[in-house]
Amino acid sequence: MFTDRQKQALLRIAREAIEGQLADETSIFGVSEPLPDASGVFVTLKRHGELRGCLGTLQLQADLPGEVARCAQDSAARDPRFPPVTIDELADTTLEISVLGPPEPIDPLDPAAFEIGRHGLVVEDGGRRGLLLPQVATEWGWTRDEFLRRTCEKAGLPADAWRHGAQVYRFAAEVFGEKNVPAPTPDTDRA
Repeated sequence: MFTDRQKQALLRIAREAIEGQLADETSIFGVSEPLPDASGVFVTLKRHGELRGCLGTLQLQADLPGEVARCAQDSAARDPRFPPVTIDELADTTLEISVLGPPEPIDPLDPAAFEIGRHGLVVEDGGRRGLLLPQVATEWGWTRDEFLRRTCEKAGLPADAWRHGAQVYRFAAEVFGEKNVPAPTPDTDRA
């Protein structure tokens, strides 16, 4: 779906957005070529392989480069599970972007409703919503039932809410990230 050049441009936007936020600078980001359609985006930060922040949106409110920048900044500064990322940490923090396709309602009791590693899940019930990206189940080695339970728990619901009427959605995502922590680059796709 995304070319290597597009992936690198979005990763550069995410990193520069965080750097700009830490330096108290405001920038506008863009990509010089058209991008594939997306429904949502999440930016994940990991430091030494450990989660350091992850926030995003199921529904884009702006263009994809702008949302990548916003979500990267939110992941670095507003994830309630972590203190804000510092400039000293950023040097050994890697970024991963998950570009989401549209959520599709599924019957969670159907064993063929979603595929581990291919689909992420959203569970909603009573005004609560939990989302887990496709790579989470793979990284933790979860079974399909464990993935459903953990998504319910992320929503603050009972672990078996998916068996008792909670709405469950699947979504596909294209996931790409930095292989190593990159050195700062002088050229940008700032618009």
